[in-house]
Amino acid sequence: MLPKFDSVFSIDCVIFGFEAGELKILLIERNEEPYKDWFALPGYIVEQDESIDDAAERILYELTGLRDLHMQQFHTFGEVNRHPQGRVITVAYYALIRINGQKELRPVTQFAKKAIWHSVNDLPKLAFDHSEIFNTGFNKIRRRLHYQPIAFELLPEKFTLTQLQSLYEAVLNKKLDKRNFRKKMLSYGFLKELDEKQKGVSYRAAKLYKFDKRKYGKIFQGEMSLG
Repeated sequence: MLPKFDSVFSIDCVIFGFEAGELKILLIERNEEPYKDWFALPGYIVEQDESIDDAAERILYELTGLRDLHMQQFHTFGEVNRHPQGRVITVAYYALIRINGQKELRPVTQFAKKAIWHSVNDLPKLAFDHSEIFNTGFNKIRRRLHYQPIAFELLPEKFTLTQLQSLYEAVLNKKLDKRNFRKKMLSYGFLKELDEKQKGVSYRAAKLYKFDKRKYGKIFQGEMSLG
């Protein structure tokens, strides 16, 4: 008779959102040992009878109340001693979402006290190796920002060039020259200028733009240089 394996798999979710010029990450406050009362990425153990992808959807929903996100696997973390209760190999997923319009975060399990959006700039110490998982996910979206239109998954459907630049600066963690940034972005041809301006602002209303995904696919195959 063949011996049974005793490793278990878990899922950890790195969910990025953008709001009020700040890049944020979705965290939970744990309500269970180990690391009770610590902040952590939304994550838990995969059940014996479910696939990894199904587990990711279930776990994110149970811990945050969020559903139907387009999540992608980006890394597996398998250090032998990463969990104090035994061998736990975690599969990490990430997603980028618009925070505006998302429903209120509300865990539907006792495992999490609450779920919050937290700025990536001053993260608390996280449970387990979740700081490493977060950093790996953050570096992944920084790289993707140069060759895929992921910024537009975080912005409202209609946005200003200032909002677009502030998002790039938040992800890349550096200031970009306003004139050069606008010139380059407009030169690519995948920003569609709208006959609309911002509403309800106390300063001079800026023009609004939309992202033309079809045009992007046709004209842009290389790497985006931001100089």
